[in-house]
Parts: sequence; C-alpha cells; structure tokens
Amino acid sequence: MTEDVGSTVPRRQLGRLLRQFRTEAGVTLDAAAEALEYSRQKIWRIESGLGPVRVLDVKAMCELYHVSAEMTEAMRGLAAETKSKGWWHAYGDAVPSWFELYVGLEAAAASLRQYQETVIPGLLQTRDYIRALARVDQPTATDEEREHAVQVRLQRQNLLTRRLPQPPRLDAVISEAVLRRRVGGQAVMVGQLTGLLEASERPNVSVRVVPLAAGPHIGAVAGSFVILDFPATKGGRAAPEPSIVYSESLTGALYLDKPGELQAYGAAFASAARLAQAEAESRDTIKRIIGEIRHD
Repeated sequence: MTEDVGSTVPRRQLGRLLRQFRTEAGVTLDAAAEALEYSRQKIWRIESGLGPVRVLDVKAMCELYHVSAEMTEAMRGLAAETKSKGWWHAYGDAVPSWFELYVGLEAAAASLRQYQETVIPGLLQTRDYIRALARVDQPTATDEEREHAVQVRLQRQNLLTRRLPQPPRLDAVISEAVLRRRVGGQAVMVGQLTGLLEASERPNVSVRVVPLAAGPHIGAVAGSFVILDFPATKGGRAAPEPSIVYSESLTGALYLDKPGELQAYGAAFASAARLAQAEAESRDTIKRIIGEIRHD
C-alpha cells in the first residue's frame, strides 16, 4: 500500500474475511467475544474495518474459526498493513472520525460516481467556496479551525491530479439547483463555477448537469451520494475491493455495500445520468449561469 492509499482498504479486506470465517464457523459475535475475552465492540470494529488490527488478534481469531495456516498467514500480512497512515491523519480533529474512513476509501478508489443535489462536489470546490460552506457547517468554530478544515478538503483534491497511483475517474452529475444556490456571494459563485468549468476539461473528470426542467427522478429522492469503485489489487491477480456507497448527513455518514444497496444506488445514479445534459451542453449551462450571476 502506498502512503496515499493508507490502510483503509486492507482494514476492510481483513474485516470482511474475519467476518466471513466467523460466520462459516458458526460462531456468533457474542460467542467470539466471550471465547477471546474481547469486548463485542472490539470484534465489531475489526470486522467493520474501523481501525488497525494487531497480528496477535488475527492469529487468535483465526485459531478460533479454524482458518487454514496459509490463509492465516495471508491475513497476518493484511493486519500489518492496517497500521499504515494516510496523509489525513496529520490533520487530527479537522477530519471527523466518521469521515476518516471515507477519505481513505476515496484515496484508494479507481472511479467515483457522484450525484449532488445540494452543493458542488467536494473534490471540485474552490477555496473561497469551501470557506463559505465552513461558515455554515461550523458556525461555532474558530477561524483557525475552519481554515484547518479548508486545508483538508484542498489536500483531498490532489488525488485527481496525482501521478502515482493513477488518479481516479470522477463522474459528477449535478443538479442545476446546485449551480444556482448562492454560496458566499456573487464573486465566490462566479469563481466556483469558473473553477468547475476548468475541472471539467481534465481527462479524468466528467461534469454533467441535470436541468431543473427534468423534473423529479430517483437520484433526487436518494439525495446526494457517491459510489466508489476500486481497482484490482496485486497487479490484477486479486479481485477488486467491493464497491461502496457513501451518503453523508449532518452528524455522520452511511457506508452501504450490500448487493441490494449497490444496485439501488447504481440505478439512482443511472437515472440521474440519463436525464443529465451531455458534457458540452453542461458546460454551456454553467457558462450561462455565470453570465446570469454577473448581471444580477
């Protein structure tokens, strides 16, 4: 794993394997906790990929679940990878604990399919737009705390232009309402929409607009979300990490990876994409709105 990708993917892989072997062994979460003298919460966190895992813990769990020696050794290797840190750890409290997982997943993704109903996608926001949002999102924060949060988002944006590993592809489908929603005043919005036009020219970025005239659709009902797809690992010899849907709320987030959930959100994104304008037409729409804002 590279420094950019960090430990998020190996944590998820290890957690999923441990949950699979526990289930196949017919051992409940409570029974495993009792046998290992762990708290139920500790096993749940390990299986959910929410933190680093000690090699000794993996060994003990594999023994309880009667995992083969070869697979145990492979999982011990994964456990060692769960301790690496990504760049976001340097920002401390500026990255909420529930958001750390997403930042790691985002850095490891091969592609991002994002539908936005409320604000410009975070990876495409300008510094002034981020600052204006921070004043709304964090009304009680100090200027220093807000600036720290701004730096985190700007740092995240580097993944779209990084050299190694290969940057992900971002397919952003945005409601026209987002482009018309004033954040930070006229100058901020003109700067943001101009920045959006510039970003849409990158080879790995697609920006498409769903016009207000399109009416209601499944995407609008689902609200803003991101579907993250991951590359094959180990030179393509291993299967890709399963896709995941991320949906954020005011105080936390949902991480959805069940087949039915992925299918539902995939259909929601496809619905919005079908109604969206083509990339060239979307750029024309953004330019028209910039003109309207300037003449207000």
